[in-house]
Amino acid sequence: MLSTALVAVDATVIATAVPSVVADLGGFSQFPWLFSAYLLAQAVTVPVFGKLADVFGRKPVMLVGIGLFLLGSVLCGAAWSMGSLIAFRAVQGLGAGAVQPMSMTIVGDVYSVAERAKVQGYIASVWGVSSVVGPTLGGVFSEYTSWRWIFFINIPLCLVAAAAIGWRFHERAQRRRVQVDVLGASVLTVALTLLVLGVLEGGQAWAWTSVPGVGVLGAGVLLLVVFVLVERRAADPVVPLHLLRRRLLVTTCAASACIGAVLLALTSYVPTFVQVSLGTGPLVAGFALAALTLGWPVSASQSGRVYLRVGMRTTAVAGAVVVLAGCLLLLPLGSSSSVLAVAGASFVIGLGMGLTAAPTLIAAQAAVGWGERGVVTGLNMFARSAGSAVGIAVFGAVVNASLGGRSADSGAVAPGELADAVHVVFLGVVALAVVLLLAVVLMPKDRPAPRSSDESDPDASAVAA
Repeated sequence: MLSTALVAVDATVIATAVPSVVADLGGFSQFPWLFSAYLLAQAVTVPVFGKLADVFGRKPVMLVGIGLFLLGSVLCGAAWSMGSLIAFRAVQGLGAGAVQPMSMTIVGDVYSVAERAKVQGYIASVWGVSSVVGPTLGGVFSEYTSWRWIFFINIPLCLVAAAAIGWRFHERAQRRRVQVDVLGASVLTVALTLLVLGVLEGGQAWAWTSVPGVGVLGAGVLLLVVFVLVERRAADPVVPLHLLRRRLLVTTCAASACIGAVLLALTSYVPTFVQVSLGTGPLVAGFALAALTLGWPVSASQSGRVYLRVGMRTTAVAGAVVVLAGCLLLLPLGSSSSVLAVAGASFVIGLGMGLTAAPTLIAAQAAVGWGERGVVTGLNMFARSAGSAVGIAVFGAVVNASLGGRSADSGAVAPGELADAVHVVFLGVVALAVVLLLAVVLMPKDRPAPRSSDESDPDASAVAA
């Protein structure tokens, strides 16, 4: 829970500080990279850390991740330009690539499917508290001190989390020799970087139909094909392709990607929309965003009771319907809307997310034993991070194109113009919600999970203590 708090707080704390950061460092059109660099680094390292956790155990991977997150936080707080801040956010992302999946993998190791229903409530409470603390701290620091403190606040959290994991967590990992898939990880990193770069800079740094516009995106797609070929030949692939033959894992990863894209789209643009278009301060914008991340743990804490009764697929479908309903509530929003209307729509979306995210992840974990649980959890988290990175890149490109390069770079964006640009983002969020619903509908039918806490595990001898 302490380690999860690192990622949870950082996911929301920077959103309310974007206007302050832009005012200090400049470059509104570049601010999506603050999210994309973090998420891209997280996405490409999650599968690697998942593989290493299945080989060396969860504890060492978690401690390395906390250390990287601490280093990135210190560097971000000392950033001197938008470019340096973006680079240091990538260092934070490397740490988050280990921390977030390891937290969920450890839960899958220690608790049975029935017990996870209760434990998910505890983990969800971390996101609930962080959803209030994160945006509030971001707003307070931006308004009364400096945005740099939103990164420095991570230092004590990292130290406490590392001490708790090092002191209290013990495991009996079945270590084995492994050939790390360096080539696969490298190709995947370059491919995703080119795709995100092409989407963010297309129409800004170069025309979409120009040689760089077509070449960068084309090279990214080509490298993805190369990545698949590399993984087929790798002795220990970073993304085992045989797992993608399972319908359950494919559909849950697709759902996770949609969840990540929707979450980051709203996290990135709701606070800015509330501040610029509705004329509020960072603190009020933080509370509007907090409604989204408050609704999530409220429903996630109850999702266990639901899927133990009706099954994980049915629970996920119900949640996706609620997400779609909340996204439709975003469409009427404009420069004359109230903050309560924004918060209300965000809260409904959060409720749906809580009913969808937890059951889909637990269903994927329950389908494998200890030896593949790290990889499967990493694959699910990778899909969410990749969806977030590509999603925020696409939405950033759309908003920048709507606003025009000059107004975006100067930060002088008229409230009405921003409202129109963000409305396009809201339309995209609705489309993603429809895809999310289709993904969970296609999940294989399942039976309600057993209520006994004595559920056996095929790799019980290797579980964490």
